[in-house]
Amino acid sequence: MTSRPSIHRPRSEADVAEIVMDARAAKTPLSIEGGGTRAGLGRPMQAPVMLSTSALSGITLYEPAEMVISARAGTPVSEIERAIGEKGQMLPFEPMDHRALYGSAGDPTIGAVAACNISGPRRISAGAARDHLIGLRFVNGRAEAVKSGGRVMKNVTGLDLVKLVCGSHGTLGVITEVTFKLLPKARGSGTLVVEGLDDERAVACMSAALGSPFEISGAAHLPPGLWGESARTVLRIEHFPDSVHYRLNALEKLLAAFGPMARLDHEPSLNFWRDLRDVGPLVRPSETAVWRLSVAPTRAPRLMRTIRETLQGAYFYDWGGGLIWFATPAQGDCGAGALRKALGATGGHATLTRAPDALRAALDVFEPLTPALMKLTRGVKLSFDPQGLFNPGRMYADL
Repeated sequence: MTSRPSIHRPRSEADVAEIVMDARAAKTPLSIEGGGTRAGLGRPMQAPVMLSTSALSGITLYEPAEMVISARAGTPVSEIERAIGEKGQMLPFEPMDHRALYGSAGDPTIGAVAACNISGPRRISAGAARDHLIGLRFVNGRAEAVKSGGRVMKNVTGLDLVKLVCGSHGTLGVITEVTFKLLPKARGSGTLVVEGLDDERAVACMSAALGSPFEISGAAHLPPGLWGESARTVLRIEHFPDSVHYRLNALEKLLAAFGPMARLDHEPSLNFWRDLRDVGPLVRPSETAVWRLSVAPTRAPRLMRTIRETLQGAYFYDWGGGLIWFATPAQGDCGAGALRKALGATGGHATLTRAPDALRAALDVFEPLTPALMKLTRGVKLSFDPQGLFNPGRMYADL
């Protein structure tokens, strides 16, 4: 029987540094957690001590005129969105909520969004979380508080710690505060739904839409059975209601040759994309493994043809075909060998986003690194966390 870790809930950056100092002296690994909603992301860990940032909460700066917000790492994303929503602003990258996928409870935190570089469908037009994270504070493995970036976006020379720590899954340091650049919140939303396209035609349709002047903010394709009996290709437009209406009309004319179309108005459009953001079509059955495949959009249909010669499962495309969500049986290697062999021929990488603990412990959850990249990764880890205290094994088995 596995013993439960002792849990520390620091209330300040100084508290975090003290906990890290004690762990350093005792050579005790730490698992880093925010709201606990994404524990299934990455490889499972068994650390005797957990450091939870859930009590490290609160907005520390919000300048609506500058469209900048700073908050402590444990601040719930819902609190951030409520505060900026009142001023007509939003997090541009539309962060995914993993609770439905993992069946978890609690509140997703803004620090975890930065730590894991969590982004949603709008990434294709607005960029990822990493692109809007302009400052952070964190405690490294020497128990030193480090500040990087600030309140404005600027070019940097040398090592950009903000971009390096974002997406490191808590393996380089304990994030204590983040600063994000915001965007105005769209007042209107509408979605054009193109019926009955196969994968190749769907990617061609999405590419034509994304190459148009109509500012598509979401482009996805759901094969038959995921959202009705026929396949559906969905294209989102956001802005002022009149602008949305005009551009939907123009987009419909542009894409007329692709087949029959329908529309989702504002509220249905919001609901659809919220569900797609959270991988709603693949949440059930909960026993399946779920993969996240990144590939060049034009190569996506060929990749899926190759994969489906040996693997069966539900899937859909996001990011114009550049992101494929694929559910496989949670047994054996969950299809890892076949997926990575196919990706080796087309380019791209695969991340095992959901699977039972035993399988995530046995498999490469993240794309395996070449020897040269692993050497570089080890060097970076050593410079930030010399004793390997933070989230050991979270991304790679021996790191």
